[in-house]
Amino acid sequence: MKKITINGTEYILYAGGENKAVSIYPHMVEATSGKVPLGKQMSLLKAYLKANGLTPADTANTHWCIVAAMKIGNESTVVPAQKKKEAPARRTAGSIPVPAPSAEQVEYYLQRWDSLERYSLHENALDKLFFKLAPKNTDISDILLKASTLNDFYSTNIFLIYPVAKHIHSLDIDDRLKAGDVTLVSEIQHTTINGREHNFYSFATKYCSHHNPLDYPIYDSYVDQVLRFFRDKDGFSEFANADLKNYVRFKGVLIDFRLFYGLGKYNLKEIDKYIWQLGKEYFPRNYGK
Repeated sequence: MKKITINGTEYILYAGGENKAVSIYPHMVEATSGKVPLGKQMSLLKAYLKANGLTPADTANTHWCIVAAMKIGNESTVVPAQKKKEAPARRTAGSIPVPAPSAEQVEYYLQRWDSLERYSLHENALDKLFFKLAPKNTDISDILLKASTLNDFYSTNIFLIYPVAKHIHSLDIDDRLKAGDVTLVSEIQHTTINGREHNFYSFATKYCSHHNPLDYPIYDSYVDQVLRFFRDKDGFSEFANADLKNYVRFKGVLIDFRLFYGLGKYNLKEIDKYIWQLGKEYFPRNYGK
C-alpha cells in the first residue's frame, strides 16, 4: 500500500490482494472516499509516473502503472494539474482500454491463472483424470466420465451426455489425438441426439485439448471476441468471424496472433489461458449486445 498526491488529491495504491474488499487486483482509490476513480486511473497514474521521471509505454495498463508507481520512493509527489486530457491511445471495450498483447501481459495473466484457486484446482483435477486415471478412449465408461466432467466444469450445456460419449467411442481417436490431427475436432463436434444433429464445437475443442493441450487450443466465446477485436485493431490476420468456428482456421489464427505480437516463446496452451482471461475481463457475455 502506498499513498500519493496528484493535483492536490490524495490517493492510495494497493498491490494485488491488499484491498480485497474492493478488488483482488492492483488498483487505486481516493483516500477520503475509498472509491476507485473510474475512467481516470490511467491518466492519473501516467501523470504521476511522468512527474517522477518515468514515461510508461503505450502498451502499459493500469496494473503495470500501479506496480511501477509503488516502486518509486516513499515520499508523496504532487503532480501539477494537466491543462488538457490526452486522447486515448487504444481502442476500448466499453470505457476500459484493452491492453495490447505483449510478453508482459501474457506473464501477468499466467500468474493470475495460477493464483486463482478455482482455475488451478479445476485444471489439476482434469489433468489427473485425462492423463492418469483415464487417458485412453477405448472404454466408453472412461469417455463418459471425462465428457461428463468437462460438461460440468465448463458448463457446456450438453443435456444428454451418453450419445456424445458413444459417438466419441465410435471414432477410435487415440492415435489421432496423439498426432494432433486438427480435423478430429469437426468429427467430434457433430453428434446426433434423438434423430437431431447437434454442434458441440466448444466442447469438442475442450475434449481434444485435455488429451493434448499443446496441439489443441480451446475455442470459447471470450477467445473469439479477443481475436476479432485485435484483428479489427491491428490486422494481425485476415479471417471472417465465421472462420473461428472452423477449427483448422481457428488454430491458424491463434498461430498468426502469436507470431504477429512476438509471443513465440509461449505455447498455444499458454496463449489460450492468456486470451481467455483477457476476454473474460474486457468482453463480458453481453458485450456489444
